[in-house]
Amino acid sequence: MTGRFDHLPHRRAIVSRRALVEAAATLPGDDPATLRRGLSQLLREALDAGRAEIARRLAASPSRGLEAANAQAYLVDQLLIVLAEVTTQRLYPVHNPTAGERLLLIAVGGYGRGEMAPFSDVDIGFLTPGKQTPWAEQVIESMLYTLWDLGLKIGHSSRSLDEMVRQAKADVTVRTALLEGRYVWGDEALYADAAKRFHDDVRHGTERQFIADKLAERNARHVRMGDTRYVVEPNVKEGKGGLRDLHALFWIGKYVYDVQRAAELVDIGLFTRTEYRAFHRADNFLWAVRCHLHLIAGRAEDRLTFDYQREIAERMRYAARPGKPAVERFMQFYFLQAKAVGSLTGLFLAHLEERFAPKRRYGLPRLRRAPRKLHGFTVDGGRIALPDDEFLRADPVRLVELFALAAREAKEIHPLAMRAATRDAKLAATVRRDPRANAAFLELLAGDADPELALRWMNEAGVLGQFVPDFARVVAQMQFDMYHHYTVDEHTIRALGLLSRLEHGQLAEEHPLPSAVIEQIVSRRVLYVAVFLHDIAKGRGGDHSILGAEVAERLGPRFGLSPAETETVAWLVRHHLLMSATAFRRDLTDFKTILDFAEVVQSPERLRLLLVLTVVDIKAVGPGTWNGWKGQLLGDLYDRAEEVLRLGHKQKGRGERLLAKQDGLRAAMNWSEAELAAYAHRLPEAYWIAEPGDVLAHNAAFVARAGDALLSIDAQVYPERGATLVTVYAADHPGLFSRIAGAIHVAGGNIIDARIHTTRDGMALDNFLVQDPLGRPFDEAGQLERLKTAIEDALAGRGKLTDRLRAKPLPRARADAFRIEPNVLVDNKASNRFTVVEVAARDRPALLNQLAHALFLSKVTIHSAHVATYGERAVDVFYLTDLTGDKLAAGARQRALEKRLLAAAAGVQYDEAA
Repeated sequence: MTGRFDHLPHRRAIVSRRALVEAAATLPGDDPATLRRGLSQLLREALDAGRAEIARRLAASPSRGLEAANAQAYLVDQLLIVLAEVTTQRLYPVHNPTAGERLLLIAVGGYGRGEMAPFSDVDIGFLTPGKQTPWAEQVIESMLYTLWDLGLKIGHSSRSLDEMVRQAKADVTVRTALLEGRYVWGDEALYADAAKRFHDDVRHGTERQFIADKLAERNARHVRMGDTRYVVEPNVKEGKGGLRDLHALFWIGKYVYDVQRAAELVDIGLFTRTEYRAFHRADNFLWAVRCHLHLIAGRAEDRLTFDYQREIAERMRYAARPGKPAVERFMQFYFLQAKAVGSLTGLFLAHLEERFAPKRRYGLPRLRRAPRKLHGFTVDGGRIALPDDEFLRADPVRLVELFALAAREAKEIHPLAMRAATRDAKLAATVRRDPRANAAFLELLAGDADPELALRWMNEAGVLGQFVPDFARVVAQMQFDMYHHYTVDEHTIRALGLLSRLEHGQLAEEHPLPSAVIEQIVSRRVLYVAVFLHDIAKGRGGDHSILGAEVAERLGPRFGLSPAETETVAWLVRHHLLMSATAFRRDLTDFKTILDFAEVVQSPERLRLLLVLTVVDIKAVGPGTWNGWKGQLLGDLYDRAEEVLRLGHKQKGRGERLLAKQDGLRAAMNWSEAELAAYAHRLPEAYWIAEPGDVLAHNAAFVARAGDALLSIDAQVYPERGATLVTVYAADHPGLFSRIAGAIHVAGGNIIDARIHTTRDGMALDNFLVQDPLGRPFDEAGQLERLKTAIEDALAGRGKLTDRLRAKPLPRARADAFRIEPNVLVDNKASNRFTVVEVAARDRPALLNQLAHALFLSKVTIHSAHVATYGERAVDVFYLTDLTGDKLAAGARQRALEKRLLAAAAGVQYDEAA
């Protein structure tokens, strides 16, 4: 019962129990209330001083997480012992205790294990031999009140021995907490009885069920936390690959084998010494992160969000490297530890499976059939296994073949085979140039089977990084932004899984165009290799598209691609962001945009490849990054570019397309030629080119309903676009667009696209596509009513729009963690008719309103606006002319425009005199 904290250096500097006992002896004891207050004050000061000492030690040695966690538990131990002794000896002394007036205080849960973060719950249990006596009730109640006075969050229970056994049998959570029960204070004989009863009456014979319960609990927790260890804001305690997964291994080992320390898992053969060192390293690191997290937050906080990551990286003394900030290096190490936890879990469970293999009836051992052979490997229990422990070392090409075989045969890999692959992973470096190894890898990557799971196993074993060292550089590489949800390696592997499902028709309903296009693709291998390599150069300190293309040129021939295939892969990696940037940031009704895009793409096959790569890349970023509007924009760009690539520059003339749209509108509205002519005369030619047919019909019906009204507002949900079309028909005046944009944001909407039109009789007809902050259609009745009211108020001048926008919270509360320098680009070459202005800035509610106001002050006409957001970053693009309809000439006026937009992007006042 002693020695749990003997390893802690200078324990008395944390807290001296002797000093506390001596100080408590001087407290006046005539009045119980006065004594309790004095004791609370004494313990509170000791708690604060102890926490400060532990925090100081952690700051001095920021990676010693287990020592900090142990020190916190030691501190609480000493306070509880002093509290219990003063309570039982001075507040409620009993001079001739009966056999029933015995009391035991135990630590349970994580505190029982001797590991606590600074603001962890203090989980304790009071045990009595039988029914609780009045004296025990008084002592327990008094102690709990004092602990609450200290500000500690107490988890407590009071049970007799029989109640302890009964509740532990009935509830696996209680059983787990008591499994780690540790003596703190009280009757030692009672503790010995409790330990024996728990072993004999609770644990014995229930090992198999406990394992099943803990694994089911773990799986449910993983699903709740997102079921991947590679989310960029992980939960250090509960997330996959976090502390709770390590605890679950220890709980099972302790329950089944009665180990008292994790190191004893080596003695019973569940871990090798190397694996235990990995266990200890991950445990120590994760505890360090959790302790820092609590100290920074000033409370119990286990989610490692962006706003904490940078500060913890600094506290733990991570330094920046070229192309990789300190925070990304810290998080990469975090994910490597989470990855190690996953590998250890698989090995641990494999041993348990062998130990608890089901028996035949009548208690006979399970008869094991001889494993069948499969390309030199064996199949054991339906899983690919090794015929002997030296099998991979004898021919390291088998390290690659193992995972290719798993994908082709759709079989799991036996955990002991995974252990051998992990152990021998470095040998994969010796066969990088081996044609057999590269052929097997290309089969894994681009064969008929879904490669996702096998590639993930290959990555977790460390074989993938050894075989493709460029990929090793992005393993566990996070991207410190709010757009990407996963690490680079996890994003890449998910993209390959999506590509396979797309090719096999499993996403046809959600993605009809790419599902149809992929059937026309001739260069399958090119597509799969390009998806594998598209982000491989991230974190190198340059443009990852350009650097990645160089990697592709080097790796293509090694993988067995022809020179033509390698060239196409390198082109796709170089331009893998081209299609999304064009579709989301440019006006697709401007023919120059299509021509410029087609000039880079050059062939229909490349266009098909680029579309599919773009779709799986966006979808693999994370939940919510794909929506119908993005799908429609990519589809529009694909259709228009395909027409140019098939027919050269020959396309339906502008006038011909305009007449076709007007004829379509006349049919939809059932108008006569005269009615169409009257309506068409009011609207400029650009309107007919810019708007799709369904919007033209909607606008026409809306304008007809509005009649002579000076302001009409309409909102219609477009499910296929994943957005709501908001149309404003109002008397035109300067600054109208900025007011409408501000009002939409005040109502809680995000503008993703805007087209601004002015009729020949002075009315504005503006169409906005609007989503809620989560990227969904803005479609609830209350939302739409609030939106209409906000626009009416803004245009009528009711209330100060600027103040209301300033009061709106950031759409992402943690965006302050990111530093984004505003940037403005003015381009007179991107369009034949307009000046294209692109503004990049940190996203915030007032941004579009402030940018539009800056354009109003610059006396320019906005013809369309296109809004793209990438997590915390917004990129807003405007198509402009001056008031005479010409492009903006370079010179002083253009420079003034840039300065106004930069000030608006930064959210500061522009000094006109500067």
